[in-house]
Amino acid sequence: MTAIPKALAFDVFGTVVDWRTSVARESARFLAQIGEDPAGAPAFADAWRAQYIAAMVGMRKSGRAFVPLDVLHREMLEAALSARGVDPAGLDEGMLADWNRAWHRLDPWSDTVEGLTRLKARLPIVTCSNGNIALIMNMARRAGLPWDAILGAEVSGAYKPEARAYLHPAEVLGIAPHELCLVAAHHGDLAGARAAGLMCAYVGRPDEYGGAPAPDAHFAQAWEWSATSFLDLADQLGC
Repeated sequence: MTAIPKALAFDVFGTVVDWRTSVARESARFLAQIGEDPAGAPAFADAWRAQYIAAMVGMRKSGRAFVPLDVLHREMLEAALSARGVDPAGLDEGMLADWNRAWHRLDPWSDTVEGLTRLKARLPIVTCSNGNIALIMNMARRAGLPWDAILGAEVSGAYKPEARAYLHPAEVLGIAPHELCLVAAHHGDLAGARAAGLMCAYVGRPDEYGGAPAPDAHFAQAWEWSATSFLDLADQLGC
């Protein structure tokens, strides 16, 4: 029987919150402001998010100094606008800054708050996200996410799936890597955590990409736990 972890660390985007629906909702109003068809907001959200992995990989390969995800999101927003034929340099800076903060205003999945609350009753729950602290804090306050601690990427100075991004949360919690469990909806993220020595819990979010197949399904393994929701995971962990 698998031992119960001493703490749970959560991926956030896609696992805890529904980024696609939220960013599409936010983008619809901004697209309308710049004279673009708001009906294209879901596709724009996909185009914005599609640069995410490339941005992480690009930072590692280039040797670029660590910058918070808010900075990368802004660069990705401008690139998505340029690909659409819109020159971001011609747009109002205040509007662009507010548009970029759409990632601070993501809605939780329907089971998130209840599930986190149940899990927290037995185990410490912290974030293990590429998001920066201000972003995750604003999101948590808006959505009522009951974290014990918010460990933004600037705490480790590394982005997942670098080993440091998984090992540092265990270090600051004062536990061994194998005593920490990453909870994520992404097999690629879990593969990185397992390689770093963490336990892994997969929670399926089939609607994350609007029903489209997950791009990292080929990383799937037999994880310590596999659940359909945070409530299901709470049941499995006896919470």
